[in-house]
Amino acid sequence: MDSNQVFLDTLKKQFLYYKTLGEKAMDQLTPELLFVRPNENSNSIATIVKHLSGNMISRWTDFRTTDGEKEWRDRDGEFENDIPDLERLLLIWEEGWRCLLGALDSTEPNQLTEIIYIRNEGHTIMEALSRQLAHYPYHIGQMIYAAKLLKESEWKSLSIPKNNSRAYNENKFAKDKTIKNFTEDELEKLQ
Repeated sequence: MDSNQVFLDTLKKQFLYYKTLGEKAMDQLTPELLFVRPNENSNSIATIVKHLSGNMISRWTDFRTTDGEKEWRDRDGEFENDIPDLERLLLIWEEGWRCLLGALDSTEPNQLTEIIYIRNEGHTIMEALSRQLAHYPYHIGQMIYAAKLLKESEWKSLSIPKNNSRAYNENKFAKDKTIKNFTEDELEKLQ
């Protein structure tokens, strides 16, 4: 088993899992709630989506040959709450994820130790991917938290529902031991 291939496969599954969590959180809200800023120091879910997409496109476009902080990126503009509607929001979301996942698909296991740059600082591709696997879920967690606060009716849990840990664990331990990525069951549960 090639450990670098396992790493790439695992990352892709985890990124897809967090993408799905973000989508399932947004799905629980009416479109207008996606654009609500709780206060002046907060971002709307739409603004977080805009930032995530901007980061993904900057980091993963031509990532082997150009710095991950592109000259054309307007990071400050990513925090303006100016997306006009749900349709545009979802296009921005998909564009960012398509760029990231395309970069992952184009990466061969033997390339993970190649050096790429983000803001003129060298990272192995493995480090850069790990960095983003921390960054993107951080913001998706913000989206989920905001969605839970904005939800006008009952929230459908995206993880183990409150007061259900015992039943969840009993179900897991009732099954034979297996080797698989945790996201397989979690993604199935979210469908």
